[in-house]
Amino acid sequence: LGAEIGSLIPYDETFEPYIPRLLAGEPVEPIITNDEYGYLLTSAAPVYDSSGKCACYAIADVNVEDIIADRNSFLVEIVTLYLSFFILLSTFVMWLTDYHIIYPIKSITDTVDGFTVADDSQDKLDEDVKTIRSIDVHTGDELERLYLSICGMTKNQAEQMRNNRRLSESTAKMQDGLIVTMADMVENRDSDTGAHIQKTAAYVRIITEGLRKKGYYSEKLTEKFVSDAVRSAPLHDVGKINIPDEVLNKPGKLTDEEYEIMKTHTTAGKRIMEHAISTVEGDNYLKEARNMAAYHHERWDGKGYPEGLHGEVIPLSARIMAVADVFDALTSPRVYKPAFSLEKALSILEEGSGTQFDPKCIEVFMDALDEVKIVLRRYNPDTL
Repeated sequence: LGAEIGSLIPYDETFEPYIPRLLAGEPVEPIITNDEYGYLLTSAAPVYDSSGKCACYAIADVNVEDIIADRNSFLVEIVTLYLSFFILLSTFVMWLTDYHIIYPIKSITDTVDGFTVADDSQDKLDEDVKTIRSIDVHTGDELERLYLSICGMTKNQAEQMRNNRRLSESTAKMQDGLIVTMADMVENRDSDTGAHIQKTAAYVRIITEGLRKKGYYSEKLTEKFVSDAVRSAPLHDVGKINIPDEVLNKPGKLTDEEYEIMKTHTTAGKRIMEHAISTVEGDNYLKEARNMAAYHHERWDGKGYPEGLHGEVIPLSARIMAVADVFDALTSPRVYKPAFSLEKALSILEEGSGTQFDPKCIEVFMDALDEVKIVLRRYNPDTL
């Protein structure tokens, strides 16, 4: 303060109220002053002599602005500490929520979505069941109960789908057996068509697979269409059940009148198939059986029967069957002709491409001669 040690200096006026207590040697509360010496907090502590009397006071001045700065700094540090703790706590809560709620729910949702795909394989469904059980939710609350319910539901659904597939496969086999039996009944009435239904079905498969490889009629040639066409092939001549034996098995050339009767097997087959279709609800493979039975004698140029359809107006399955049916007739012996050689039969098919037959069907049939020969070796080896 610019004073010599031991010298006397006047007291500040702000100390005047405390003079009696100071002279009496009593404790004094801290004093705040704001004068020419600055903004100070003064604290006075009595110093006692050996007799217990106050000999003097030890006084310390602290700049109040320093105290305020320290206080503000402390408050900032406290706020920063609490904010950091809050951020850390929020991050932990978010992680905890993500790990124990969001992740399990998302995993369950993604897996359950797989069950909505109707054409999934049984192996895929079983794998989905294993995946959803591997999530292993243990939250001890409603989420865990929901998870356990979904586990049970997906397992039951997978088992139900397995049973449905077994039933569907069994039904399909039974239907195929009935088709072959019905076709055999018709074929057995015709003494001139040995293994016709087996061979035409094989040729239909060869042609449909060839069309798919070439990318022809891609919108039409679905897996279901191919399956329906091959399964329906044995029924293409089902209408012959209405043809009298004397016409069906006549050893010689048919008269014009008899030929007209023979041609009615197409319309009869259509009626039979439409009646069968009407007894079954929903989409079914017999629709292609109807198309084959009704239109396999139509021609690409519109000169066929029964309706004179032409080009792609003729149902695709019937256009395929037209090639299969004629090729088998050419390479099989009949009472009125011997079996033609493979070369001659193929030559006749090529001549009819674009007039009698769909050119694309002829093209893929010619490209698959190795497969055609396998069928011929089994049923008509003499043609090779």
